[in-house]
Amino acid sequence: MSLQPLLDEIEVLKAEYEKFERGNKSAGTRARKSLQNIKKVCQDLRIKIQEDKKA
Repeated sequence: MSLQPLLDEIEVLKAEYEKFERGNKSAGTRARKSLQNIKKVCQDLRIKIQEDKKA
């Protein structure tokens, strides 16, 4: 696993959050979904790092 999925999701979050700040309320929902995806990717990456460390 690389950092690319995390970086991609951060880009999505950035775009949606900027839309939300300009007043697009539905972009807020998409930004929250992106944050949830970031949480999942981070957890997966954390597990992978721990497994590699133990190996």
